[in-house]
Amino acid sequence: MNKESLIQQLTAAHADIMRFWINNMVDDANGGFYGELDCNNNIVPNAPKGLILNGRILWTFAKAANTFGNDEYRKMADRAFDYLCKYFHDNKNGGFYWSLNADGSPLDTKKQAYAQGFALYGLSEYYILTKDQRAIDLAYETYHLIEKHFRDPEFGGYTEACAADWSPIADIRLSDKEENLPKTMNTHLHILEPFTNLYRAKPSPELKESIVHCINVFKDKIIDPKTGHFILFFDMDWTPSKTMHVDSYGHDIEGAWLIYEAAEVIDDKALMETLRPVCRRLVDITLAEGFDGESIDYEKVNGHLDTDRHWWPQAETLVGLADTYRLTGEQKYLDLLYKEWNFIDAHLVDHKNGEWFWRVNKDGKAVYNDMKAGFWKCPYHNSRAMIEVIQRLK
Repeated sequence: MNKESLIQQLTAAHADIMRFWINNMVDDANGGFYGELDCNNNIVPNAPKGLILNGRILWTFAKAANTFGNDEYRKMADRAFDYLCKYFHDNKNGGFYWSLNADGSPLDTKKQAYAQGFALYGLSEYYILTKDQRAIDLAYETYHLIEKHFRDPEFGGYTEACAADWSPIADIRLSDKEENLPKTMNTHLHILEPFTNLYRAKPSPELKESIVHCINVFKDKIIDPKTGHFILFFDMDWTPSKTMHVDSYGHDIEGAWLIYEAAEVIDDKALMETLRPVCRRLVDITLAEGFDGESIDYEKVNGHLDTDRHWWPQAETLVGLADTYRLTGEQKYLDLLYKEWNFIDAHLVDHKNGEWFWRVNKDGKAVYNDMKAGFWKCPYHNSRAMIEVIQRLK
């Protein structure tokens, strides 16, 4: 394999992902997109519609249209934008609901910082595509709400969740597998990501300050100087969790390129110089501990290693390897990139029914019956990886 052949394969793989979502997930009865598709490509009746899924769908099609100039992708982005604004947006309190019923009525009205970030991510990319003033106005409104209600003025960083009216709530977890603590790595990563994209769309001094602030939180609080991994869960004062230690290999390698990219987008050369070895260490430790030469383990929780190959860490490994190759020019990262893609193409891509499997076991066997699309299974990690790797190889 060489770079040119890989670019051709990734371009085709991206088109296949887009085609799957256009053919299978458009909800003509209720508007927008269906909430869930099972492993056999059957719509799950009355499945809730999540903000994360819909924000990611908006970003995916807007980014695809921006990258490839496809009118059909533009129409899907228009559809996603209209639905997000009409049904997910809280016209009374601002921000976006966590989930809706299948008919578009509010289901869970809490405001999760992570999910507000993905609404912002989609809106900013849609503005880049369309220059629709509504999109940038709503994007900046959402940014200001995140800064107002989630940023911690005492210890820095961002907290997790509020009620619909922005008042405190007891259960602030992003998902059932997480600890109920006020600050997490995952939320910070996916606040930094949309802030960076909003800066691309329409820069401002206040937004630049927020991006630098978030990068410094990663540098000074979230990256463990001893292990080189991200710490995932914290109290308000950044005391790490004492009961749950997780090495999340996919997040480590995803974070490495997203953090450095943020410094590049704001053109902070001093910060880029500082981050270069930090981000490379994140990648190298992930490869040393979680990579078997062709694919990456899922995570290690309190010493227990989960060796399943989930779709999103494999996708993020592609980008992390491509970015490290871009920054270092070292052939070994490109060689590993080829091997990772060969594993994905052979085992994770569902060449019969479309899209990627949620996960396979370490031997590459699709032994699970996970959904093909749903609340968390979106066309975001894999479609983004195709675009990001293509751009870096070019």
